[in-house]
Amino acid sequence: MRPVTTFASGSGVAQPVLALVSATAIDLDALRAHATTPHHGAVVVFEGIVRDHDHGRAVTELEYQAHPDAAAFLARTCADIAAEHPETRIAAVHRHGVLAVGDVAFAVAVGTAHRGPAFEVCALVVDRVKAELPIWKKQTFDDGTHEWVNFA
Repeated sequence: MRPVTTFASGSGVAQPVLALVSATAIDLDALRAHATTPHHGAVVVFEGIVRDHDHGRAVTELEYQAHPDAAAFLARTCADIAAEHPETRIAAVHRHGVLAVGDVAFAVAVGTAHRGPAFEVCALVVDRVKAELPIWKKQTFDDGTHEWVNFA
């Protein structure tokens, strides 16, 4: 994984951000390592895992389809949040393609000096990405039917 480096406005301090949209399994150790430095005493990791149900129906698989600009959007979102929270490291990866129950679909690791901001920034990244990232989810149910979620 190759980081995208941005700079907090006016500070001149690099705010490393790793942001990817990938068809391959997420390497949680790599995300955690990206967010961990001697300066960062708190690292929070979020794993969004494909579950076997949704609204009372059994789910057998998910298929994520990403807009061609999804990776750029994710990088920009993470860079904007890092600029708002100086001295924060953010690593975020969202999968696309067909995923099985138990697969990690979306993961975020955030490193900060203290735990409060780490939890806050991680939640902010997750919430913003879930609300705005142009990736659509097709859920397949155990009866063979499917539905699209967050599809405009």
